[in-house]
Amino acid sequence: MKTTSALIKLIIFTVVTVAVTGLLATTIGNFRFGGTTEYRAIFTDVTGLLKGDDIRIAGVRVGSVEKVEVHDRTLARVTISVDKERRLSESTKAAVRYRNLVGQRYIALVEGAGASTPLKAGATIPLDQTTPALDLTVLFNGFKPLFTALSPKDINEFSFEIIQTLQGEGSSINSLLAHTASLTSTLADRDAVIGRTLDNLNSVLGTVDQRDQKLSELILQLQRFISGLSEDREAIGASLTNISGLADATAGLVEEARPGLKTDIRELGEVAGNLDDNKKGVNEFLDRFPGKLNTITRTATYGSWFNFYLCEFSVKGSGAPPEKQPGSAGRCP
Repeated sequence: MKTTSALIKLIIFTVVTVAVTGLLATTIGNFRFGGTTEYRAIFTDVTGLLKGDDIRIAGVRVGSVEKVEVHDRTLARVTISVDKERRLSESTKAAVRYRNLVGQRYIALVEGAGASTPLKAGATIPLDQTTPALDLTVLFNGFKPLFTALSPKDINEFSFEIIQTLQGEGSSINSLLAHTASLTSTLADRDAVIGRTLDNLNSVLGTVDQRDQKLSELILQLQRFISGLSEDREAIGASLTNISGLADATAGLVEEARPGLKTDIRELGEVAGNLDDNKKGVNEFLDRFPGKLNTITRTATYGSWFNFYLCEFSVKGSGAPPEKQPGSAGRCP
């Protein structure tokens, strides 16, 4: 009994799941199970229109695009399928419109003025009864200077309202004009800032124009300098390597010599202090040193030796008075 009850519950769950999944797939894929009638329409441009896109009447989906192909080398022929109960007439007009700002499109069917004679299955809606999609690239390029003053949110709202207004799908012309008025008011409030910016830009451009020759020479010299660096890049690279090695060696040398250098600097300070304390004697020595140096230099004029003459000497012995001996009479006074 438990097994049978569980099996029944499993079957019910499976059936419900399959039914819901099928309904969801049908809704997402826009599958239609009723009969359809095929028609064709000639357009000058169907950029962005794809197979499976909607066919709508008054905003209600009544079919889909079956095929898009080139016709007569310069036109496009679109094959559409419409619900069988939705019969078209010879005055029916077809227009490619934007479904959203992402770029998705659909074909809107509108009854035009004229005979209401039913259109035969497989018939073609002529070129004069079709309207290509609005080229948003050209449109938005024209509004580009205005969009630079708007926030991204305002741009999205503004763009969508433009599409609705130009395609006749909404009555939002008042909102469009309000956004345009707000934009022009903002630009008017900033007129002084824009004017000063343009004046400063003119001044800068005038200065550059007056010194165009010097600027050209500067650019030319810079180009030559860069070219020279490029030609000598190997030597520069090797030099940088050598400089790096020299810096490392110098750092090592300074590190090794730092203790002794510190001591030398301290001792040098003491020497400088002593010299300052005895500066009178130092000055006298420096004043007399040139004369003494000249005297010493004259004694070496006979060669790489010094001549010394003994003018006199004395010998003193125990108990006897010293006896002086004359020196060279020619050299002594």
